[in-house]
This record gives sequence, structure tokens and C-alpha cells, in this order.
Amino acid sequence: MFRRKQQNVQEIDPAQRDAKVNELRTALGPLSGRKAKYCTDGCLRRYLEARNWNVDKAAKMLEETLKWRATYKPEQTRWHEIAHEGETGKVFRANFRDRAGRTVLIMRPGMQNTNCAEDNIRHLVYLIENSILNFPEGQEQMSWLIDYTGFSLNTSVSIRTAREIINILQNHYPERLALAFLYSPPRIFEAFWKAVKYFLDPKTSQKVKFVYPNKKESVELMSSLFDADNLPKEFGGKATLQYDHDEFSRLMAQDDVRTAKFWGSDEKPVPISSSLAVNQVAPEPLPLAPAAS
Repeated sequence: MFRRKQQNVQEIDPAQRDAKVNELRTALGPLSGRKAKYCTDGCLRRYLEARNWNVDKAAKMLEETLKWRATYKPEQTRWHEIAHEGETGKVFRANFRDRAGRTVLIMRPGMQNTNCAEDNIRHLVYLIENSILNFPEGQEQMSWLIDYTGFSLNTSVSIRTAREIINILQNHYPERLALAFLYSPPRIFEAFWKAVKYFLDPKTSQKVKFVYPNKKESVELMSSLFDADNLPKEFGGKATLQYDHDEFSRLMAQDDVRTAKFWGSDEKPVPISSSLAVNQVAPEPLPLAPAAS
């Protein structure tokens, strides 16, 4: 999703890309278990893209990710462990997609409710993993909608935490972000953004769109990328968005079963409460967040 510095873009045709993927797979050597499941051809292409199709650099980057995943174990985090972070709905997966069919993460920094950096990070990583699990077939990226209602420097994460988040995302989730929409950020946000932007490369910065409801180009941008009937009013649409933590927790408990099954674990996730217990895997993806109407 993020990269440390801008690189000269290398033009490469599809046949060459396939050859690079094969070359990278050879460089990684034999893989098994969760490493093999993680290293799909699509995954290898993302790492190659993040390193300008340089096989050696992509291999080094991917090997570091595999080490990180073995230690951090993002696929083993369960909702009940970090559900307290989501009580206010500061970050959650939306029940609609953008016009390109991409999964949407909604973020509301003004709803920050804790000051534990580790749990804040694990909560976000959990939701990114969950979003990836629920990508429609053929989709590799997600969009972020960030609502700055109620934002203040007191409710924002620290620069240190923001930097740690960026380090995780840029190193271990390359090319996962399509666009991030910062909707009507207050002037006070400018100082925070200048500090955070320092850690982003120019290509990533171009994916970040500042959107203001009173600007024609902003309205046209949102209209081109989102259906107004699905888009919440907080982002200039017509839908009413209400976050129901109990309902969202129920859906995440169901997805935890799917996550365990996908990664080959027999572990049974612990429900938030007996009323949220899940005994079966849903046959199809369920609504991804409390419904907007």
C-alpha cells in the first residue's frame, strides 16, 4: 500500500510480468502451509509492482513480510480480542462497494476511543485482513473513506503510532490501497498531515484525495467513484449510516470462523457474548457493516 520512496517506473509487458512472477517464485524457494497460501501469483505481482519489478528487491520485501506475519500473526487475531477498539465505529468495513467493485473501509478519527497504540494498530490490521478476505473475485485493492467530523489533535493517534502504522502498511500490504478520500478535513489537520506525509512517497500521496463538499471538482470526483444512493450523507451521498456495534461484532464473529477455515486452523473464535455465538460458516459473504439506508 505504501512505499518508502519514489522509484522510476519501469514499463513491462504482460508476458514479461508473468516471467517475473515465475522468477520471484523460484527465488523464494519451496513454500508450505500458510506461506504457500499467502504467496499467490497476485501477491507476488503486488510485491513486484511495489519494487518496480525488481525481483531481488521484491523477494527481500516479501521475505520480510513472511517473517512479520510469522511473528505478528495477523490471521490469528480474533474480533473479541480487539472489539473494544471498535465500540465507537472509528474504523469498520462498509456494506457497499465503490463503482469499481472495491471493498470500502470507513474511518472516523473523531471517534477515537482509546489511547493504546498496540491495540489501535492491531484493530486496523484486523480490519484490513478482514477486508482482503472479503474481496470479490478478481479484486486486489480497497478504498478508504475518512470522515473528519469531530477530529481534533486530542482524538488523533500520535505521530509515532501513525508512523508505525505506515511502516506496517507500506512494507506488508503493498498495492492494496486504490484511493483514500479525506472528506472535509479541518484546518487543524494540516499540521498532522504534513508530519504524516513525510513518510509517504509521491505515488502514495497521489492516491490521497482531499474532498470538500463545497468544491465542484470534489463533488464530481465522489459522484464518479460512488453511487450516491449507497454513499452515506457524511460523504456527500444520500444514505444514512448508523454503526451498530453489536451487529458488526456478530458479523465479525462469523468472519472469524471463515478466517480460521481459510488459513487452515481448527481454532474456534470466542464470541463477544453468548448471543453472538456462531456455529456455522455463512455460505456467502454477509453484509459487511451495519446497513445504510
